[in-house]
Amino acid sequence: MPELQDKRILLGVTGGIAAYKAAELTRLLVTAGARVQVAMTVAATRFVAAKTFQALSGRPVAVDLWAEDSGHGMAHIQLARESDLVIIAPASADFMAKLAHGLADDMLSTLCLARSCPLWIAPAMNQQMWVHPATQRNALQLAEDGVTLLGPAAGEQACGEVGPGRMLAPEAICAAIVARFAASGAAQTVAHSSVPVLARQRVLITAGPTVEKLDPVRALTNLSSGKMGYAVAQAAIEAGALVTLISGPTCLTPPGAARFIAVESAAEMLQAVNRQVPTSDIFISVAAVADYRPLQMHINKLKKSEAALTLELVSTVDILTQVAHSSHPPFCAGFAAETERLAELGEAKRQRKRLPLLAVNSAQDALGSDYNELLLLDDDGSHPLPRADKLTLARQFIDHLARLYTGS
Repeated sequence: MPELQDKRILLGVTGGIAAYKAAELTRLLVTAGARVQVAMTVAATRFVAAKTFQALSGRPVAVDLWAEDSGHGMAHIQLARESDLVIIAPASADFMAKLAHGLADDMLSTLCLARSCPLWIAPAMNQQMWVHPATQRNALQLAEDGVTLLGPAAGEQACGEVGPGRMLAPEAICAAIVARFAASGAAQTVAHSSVPVLARQRVLITAGPTVEKLDPVRALTNLSSGKMGYAVAQAAIEAGALVTLISGPTCLTPPGAARFIAVESAAEMLQAVNRQVPTSDIFISVAAVADYRPLQMHINKLKKSEAALTLELVSTVDILTQVAHSSHPPFCAGFAAETERLAELGEAKRQRKRLPLLAVNSAQDALGSDYNELLLLDDDGSHPLPRADKLTLARQFIDHLARLYTGS
């Protein structure tokens, strides 16, 4: 059976050059078995004709709120009620502003306001428009309202500039939709509830490595890419959470809807976490925090010589343990990389840190890779997650965490 058999997807298309990607997304969703209804803004029709989407979806495209053939004149309500999920791809800066402020002056914005199902958006715009404070405020407001943001991605744009603002690839958007319907319990959640599993919960996540400076040009660090932590942040956003992401140095673009705090050392990460924990409901430690730092950071570059160099190292604070052992801790979960006896060493670490959930992976396979496999450990035992891309695993991890957190 196709992965989205009989799922009712309303695809909204707004004005922008990325509208051409929505045609491929329509084809992918239909191929996956979904019943796709397309609604377009008038501006979107300047980029791709409505007839294109009608041919791909097999259904007339909704554009005009005042169309004479709209039956009882309430097509916006009918389309919204008949959908299991509304996905706007691409979502322009203008349309995000409309959604954030509850404006409804055309077919697409009106049905978004009238819907009772979840709303996802895939932003697409010039990189300067994306980083503009107004757009970032709107993105945060939409996340607070329970809207899921997919992307945007970073890279070369149609205008010739490079940066964040590219619409996610249609394949990635389709895969995200499939994953949410396929995940345990997610099909019922998406089809029958407008409330995501972590709606409005404040989730604090750490990601990436830390860098412990030895002198102005040398440092101790590790091979963490940050990919798992950033994927967990994206999955938490998709689940409706208000996410703060604290990250060590990486080459990754943070999820657009996350509040982002960049740090470098373990001490800086500890300070940032301590500032955010009091207002957090959930803390997920994914970062590969250095266990040791140099006792002394030399002001000037150490000169190379033939003699052996001895470094004196001191322990850093275990951030997750400190938070979990505090007087009023949030719900705490962590990630651990081991090279052997994953279940045994992971469970010992979970007990020692007093964690309701710990995800363990093999250090040899996970660091820097786009794929992973996890062993989830909780009070009920171990739950293996087979090898998959890190975003898929992150969504499964967040689903498992949400069940523990809500007691469902």
